[in-house]
Amino acid sequence: MNRFVLASLLTAAILFAQPPASDDDQNAPQDDPPSRVARLNWMSGDVAFQPATVDEWTNATLNYPLTTGDHIFVNAGGRAEMQIDGNALRLDSNTNFGFLNLTDETIQISLSEGYLDVRLRNIGRDEVFEIDTPNGAVTLQRAGDYRIDADANRDITLVTVRDGQAEMYQDGNSVLVTAHQTARFTDSGQQVNPEYPADDFDNFVASRNGAEDSVNRGGDYLPDDMTGSEDLYTYGRWDRDPLYGPVWVPPVDPGWQPYTTGRWAFVEPWGWTWVDDAPWGFAPFHYGRWVMARGSWVWIPGERRYRPVYSPALVGFIGGAGFGVSIGWFPLGPREPWIPSWHASRRYIERVNVRYVENVNVINVTNIRYMNRQNVTFISQADFASARPVRGSVIRYAPGQIRDAEVLSAPHVVPLRASVAVGGPRSAPFVRPRPVVARTPPPPAPVSFQARQRVLAQNNGEPLRPAQVRQLRSQEPAAVINRQEVRAIGRGRGNDSRPGPQPQQPQPSQAPPVFRQRPQPQQDQPAPGMRPRPQPEQLSPAPAVRGRPDAPAMRQRPEQQPQAQPQPRQQAAPPAPRGGAERPQGERPQQQRQAPQRREAQQDDRR
Repeated sequence: MNRFVLASLLTAAILFAQPPASDDDQNAPQDDPPSRVARLNWMSGDVAFQPATVDEWTNATLNYPLTTGDHIFVNAGGRAEMQIDGNALRLDSNTNFGFLNLTDETIQISLSEGYLDVRLRNIGRDEVFEIDTPNGAVTLQRAGDYRIDADANRDITLVTVRDGQAEMYQDGNSVLVTAHQTARFTDSGQQVNPEYPADDFDNFVASRNGAEDSVNRGGDYLPDDMTGSEDLYTYGRWDRDPLYGPVWVPPVDPGWQPYTTGRWAFVEPWGWTWVDDAPWGFAPFHYGRWVMARGSWVWIPGERRYRPVYSPALVGFIGGAGFGVSIGWFPLGPREPWIPSWHASRRYIERVNVRYVENVNVINVTNIRYMNRQNVTFISQADFASARPVRGSVIRYAPGQIRDAEVLSAPHVVPLRASVAVGGPRSAPFVRPRPVVARTPPPPAPVSFQARQRVLAQNNGEPLRPAQVRQLRSQEPAAVINRQEVRAIGRGRGNDSRPGPQPQQPQPSQAPPVFRQRPQPQQDQPAPGMRPRPQPEQLSPAPAVRGRPDAPAMRQRPEQQPQAQPQPRQQAAPPAPRGGAERPQGERPQQQRQAPQRREAQQDDRR
């Protein structure tokens, strides 16, 4: 029997019935959410997370999708890694990082202090990849390997290009930094040197790169721009099904089923989002489809030729009469369209489904025979909204009740603050970020979740439309979260029609080198019940630290007293350090000397 005929029999009918687009709908593509997010895929030590719409910091959660307005802070001794499409962003200790903007055309990062390494593999011709620091804005112009250091004590930014090309914009001037160069930027000017020697953070990055490069991609079943795809060549195994083609078999225990080992979070602009606990648990829950084949669950990646579009969770929901205050969900199967709960454009629905459904030329779906609907997981709406782990909270219903239940496109659960800050509140052990200089104008500051929640209740738990956010911003100015991230905007794309400054090549710096020494991070632990992933140090031993000239010496952050409630970010001054008086606004702690004997010995060697 022809494969497409059989597909039609499996899904019964894929019929789309939505009225023609109104005049308002013509602008809907501009309001669609982006097709990509960042993923926090690895961390070691103390890593904190601040969602865009709340003031307090929470403990970071693996596999949490990050987008515009979200912030990450890596405390002393920690490290973290994020993925965007096929690109890797790595953070060292004492780093304050945020996404000023993350769309299909722009990746704009705020690095107010600390150390960032970018392995840029994919960048479009018209795409902007910008890193904004207190000394200026850096744009990455080609695929390559880059490192940005922002020194909070001495107001210095270092831009190192191992491979590729970057441009630094500062006070109307532009400096081009090419391969094997390190540029040094202060408020008084710029200097370019040969590439600085590697230090322990560079060696860590090299080991992570080596681990990535050593992965055997085998049949190369996934596109490079699918976030989280690398893990599916390290964990589990690939197989070929006679009906579905290439499928991935997860490394799980018998009795496991998709969307059961994790929790639900509310991440706007998408709404209810699945956050899985498994180290490989990103791509299979935001792309593709699941099916039971020969007694076990397998994941179907879809047609490789189409660009993957991120979805918050590829499930159908069940609830309503007969289920009280509980909500259930099941994984979507092959060729079953995913329809968002909000009013998306036709183009968006086609893009998000084109890899998985043959007849994608319409908008809405009726009369689908969902093949996985008997595999429903139920929990209470209270556990759902509180982002509690699903395992241990499951409610059982008779198969007859589930068989006759209506399938919903959304859970219709109004989110709580805990739905956004899923890591739990924590005191903020760090100072307020320094404002940065941007070349590309970032989007407006977000509206607080407290103000949004009233409209979310009116929306029955569906995410706010852009028009509703704009209305809140104009009607309730006090609800806008102003973190004072951008202090100046230079001439750049979308900001000034005049030609930008011409790149310059300043003379090499003659400044004496300053060496730093960093604490080693703790080793991360694999998720319970999961096969440990090989550590990069085992795959690619790092060479000894050689020191890095002129590298910023990061300030030591004062410890905080434990607090019952997080410090409000609206306060003008940062929290007081433990055992001491509160530091006056604008005053910085005296820079500590770091490893003087080591520094003097290395300077003697240079003589």
